[in-house]
Amino acid sequence: MNLQPLNGYVLIEQSQAETRSAGGLILPDTAQEAPTRGIIRAMAADASDEIDVGDEVIYKKYSGEELKWEGATYRLVPAGDLLCKIVETDAIPD
Repeated sequence: MNLQPLNGYVLIEQSQAETRSAGGLILPDTAQEAPTRGIIRAMAADASDEIDVGDEVIYKKYSGEELKWEGATYRLVPAGDLLCKIVETDAIPD
């Protein structure tokens, strides 16, 4: 990858939106929820000390800017809009 976010931004590879409802119905594009989680693929040097490339995170709904690059959909999100990092339960410090 050759994208390097600047000014406190992180580049997130978005998870796919759910295409089926809990009951199994196929949802049209307009009814699908915007993804709010993904994997950090790159980050600005000043983004945060609490996250790293490869971390899976949850961010604010509709935060940042969508970016399509080399066939994948990414989102440039300010580090301040990250809500949490998904970690193994035994990795949470006491």
